[in-house]
Amino acid sequence: MLIVQISDIHVGPEFRDGIFQQGVDEINALKPDALLVTGDLTENGLLSQYERAAELMTQFSCRTKVFTSGNHDYRNTGYLLFKQFFPSKPVVRKKGVTITTVSTARPERNDGEAGHRQVVWMEKELTGEKGFRLVMMHHHLVPVPDTGPNTIPILDAGDVLRSISHSGADLVVCGHRHRPWKWILNRVPIIHAGSFSSERLRGFFSNSYNVISISQGRFSASLKIIGGPRLSFDAIAKGEAGLSNLPGAESA
Repeated sequence: MLIVQISDIHVGPEFRDGIFQQGVDEINALKPDALLVTGDLTENGLLSQYERAAELMTQFSCRTKVFTSGNHDYRNTGYLLFKQFFPSKPVVRKKGVTITTVSTARPERNDGEAGHRQVVWMEKELTGEKGFRLVMMHHHLVPVPDTGPNTIPILDAGDVLRSISHSGADLVVCGHRHRPWKWILNRVPIIHAGSFSSERLRGFFSNSYNVISISQGRFSASLKIIGGPRLSFDAIAKGEAGLSNLPGAESA
């Protein structure tokens, strides 16, 4: 199964339309089985931004799209609009892979929280599943480097991490920090996406998306720079992928 994860589109003043269109073309050429969108489709949760974001999402040819909300989507009572524009099932099963969505955004707050009931539900769902188990959410569970002083994970990160570990999840994907990164915590890989189309980047100065291939219970993941090369997360975490890998670096 081939999965593409995009995150932090941020339709609004910082949205890069040309980059978005280029990314759409690249992803459609990959023909992924599923597209995961891990939040912040809008900048301020405004109706006009939701309308534009929904229109943009139709450009992806992938039929299976899984959405979760971000903190920016829930601004200005945008939480009342999210499910209307981006309805998505909390559990999606496809080709032996179970994708479980954990909603961490809360109205008018930048910090995230899963909540006790959702944590209990998530552990029950994951424990009873066979095959590859992937968890997606917007906020980060572990602080991400190069993202400034506001690095506080979701309020109940400890409870979520314990449930993910106990239930044997195979992979967690997050967004929010606009910084691609990878952690392995208690044998559970946690992959963070960069921003797909926002000007606001941190620590990795190019828009990107994640490509995840799953086969026979195992996965491989890489980061694709829009208009540039594909990089391994190990290289990113080791600092081997830097400015020289960014588009236009050779001619700069």
